[in-house]
Amino acid sequence: MPEIVVAAAARTETGKNANRRLRAQDRIPGVLYGGKSETVAVAVPPKEILRVLRSAAGENTLFDLDLAGDRRKVILKEYQLQPVSGELLHADFYEVALDRKLEVRVHVELTGTPVGVKIEGGMLDFITRDLELLCLPQDIPDQITVDVSELALGKHLRVSDVAMPEGVVCQTDADIVIAHVVAPRAIAEETPAEGAAEAAAAPAEGEAAATEEKKKES
Repeated sequence: MPEIVVAAAARTETGKNANRRLRAQDRIPGVLYGGKSETVAVAVPPKEILRVLRSAAGENTLFDLDLAGDRRKVILKEYQLQPVSGELLHADFYEVALDRKLEVRVHVELTGTPVGVKIEGGMLDFITRDLELLCLPQDIPDQITVDVSELALGKHLRVSDVAMPEGVVCQTDADIVIAHVVAPRAIAEETPAEGAAEAAAAPAEGEAAATEEKKKES
């Protein structure tokens, strides 16, 4: 993957008004922390951060934050999006040491069609979609790919069943279920609405029959 470099500038002004002025200049506020340096308030182009988020590793992408010629190796630790428009509002960057392990959350990708689905008519239930991993920054995987082809009906795939890449240690509890194949839920009884409709119809039918009988007698 090509090296990603994001230009950043130190900022001294804070607060809502300052942030609005930044966004008007196509910049967003951010914070750089970690490493041996002090925390630094920065301004960065949102398009560059979105490019990082859309890369294969997403928020776990290792890239350079160029602060006036001083490059810092970072990952995107936190970010804030506008709920409606999806506009990027804020980003926090964590400076990493290449020789020091760190904890990251990585997505799980399932591949294959389980035999419990293909042959036994079950349904795949994907439960745990992220794993907590411990590794060196350069060893962070884009994702953890798990083949579920051999998963039979009623069987579980747990964290302990997944092989980790070299240099990566899984911090998620080994007994946690990632996926299992379950039987489809059959409709065993009528719905409450159907039952209520039938119950309401029964007296009405009885009343109609009684009325008809009275007419015959008269």
